Amino acid sequence: MADFERSRLELDPRFGSVRRAAPVTRVRLVGGGEGWLVTGWEEARRVLADPVFSRALAVGRSAGARRETFIADMDPPEHTRVRRHAVTAFTHRRVRAMRPRIVEVVDRLVGVMVAGGAPADLVEGLCLPLPVVIICELLGVPEGDRRRFKEWSDAFLSVSAYSAEQVRDAHQSLDAYLAELIARRRAEPADDLLSALVRVTGQEGGLTEDELINLGVGLLIAGYETTASQLTNLSFTLLTHRELWERLVSEPGLLPVAIEELLRYVPLGSDTGMPRVAARDVELGGARIRAGETVVVARPAANRDEAVFGDAESIVIDRGDNPHLAFGHGIHHCLGAHLARLELQVAIGALLARFPALRLAVPESALQWKVGLSVRGLHGLPVTWTSDGS
Repeated sequence: MADFERSRLELDPRFGSVRRAAPVTRVRLVGGGEGWLVTGWEEARRVLADPVFSRALAVGRSAGARRETFIADMDPPEHTRVRRHAVTAFTHRRVRAMRPRIVEVVDRLVGVMVAGGAPADLVEGLCLPLPVVIICELLGVPEGDRRRFKEWSDAFLSVSAYSAEQVRDAHQSLDAYLAELIARRRAEPADDLLSALVRVTGQEGGLTEDELINLGVGLLIAGYETTASQLTNLSFTLLTHRELWERLVSEPGLLPVAIEELLRYVPLGSDTGMPRVAARDVELGGARIRAGETVVVARPAANRDEAVFGDAESIVIDRGDNPHLAFGHGIHHCLGAHLARLELQVAIGALLARFPALRLAVPESALQWKVGLSVRGLHGLPVTWTSDGS
């Protein structure tokens, strides 16, 4: 199953055939050895939520598990303690309060595109700078430092695009930068999330220095690269499915529901995500998984499970009930899901309103896709429009 990686947005059809044969399947894992691939929606939710499937046990023995102090690689109670210090920044209420600033940033970026005239690169003009500005403002990263994250982020998310030495250097550079920024915030606190987290470091039930650094790294990477890539991917999907674009132009009220359907349908990850290890023998989807065996979940495949999603292989833009797993499930559900949804809605809504006839400026075959990373995306997305925005 190691060659399931795709540079574009198509989901390998073998995922579907594997799922229909059995939702939990014995496979050979990337990096060698055998484990279990989960492609069924119900089974995927179980793995993502049940503590018997441990992230911490995967550290040091499974590709994709990084280090004990990285929040994604923790189990309760350590995970619970670390996560609760960050989760207050991403509640519905706080994210709603950020909407005016997101609208302001989007309007400014779109205004620059209009002033510069067509064609324009949607990646450089909107998809990258929007999440960079928002997550960096939230955490308190100075404006002059923000461009440094691009190279570090790509290396951090590398599957095969960077050497092991380059990945290690990126980790060290990000860690060193966060340690420096934390020291600055400790000396001169500000009204940002990092300063708030610094205040609880070392307190009873608070964060250790390593946990603070790794939480900051995780929030920066997730808040920047994943949102930027998915904004690009969703825009590309709409622009190459003209009937969907035109329907949203005429029915903008559908946009929140449409975003959920696009998140279900368009795979962000190019691999099977973070591995877990069974802490004890367990039955799952008709399979007997032994203690110590590795389990990986193919969330994009689970999001196409016909038992849950009618017409699962099509984009149903007005789909009602949509319990997709794009943001995960359970204790590792994406912290920034509310923020990502809002950024996607505001940005795509602005494009639909300002450029109702927006279209690709080059043939689809000329687009260059990222390869060797754990997220899918385009290096650039050239678009064009007429002078009146149509």
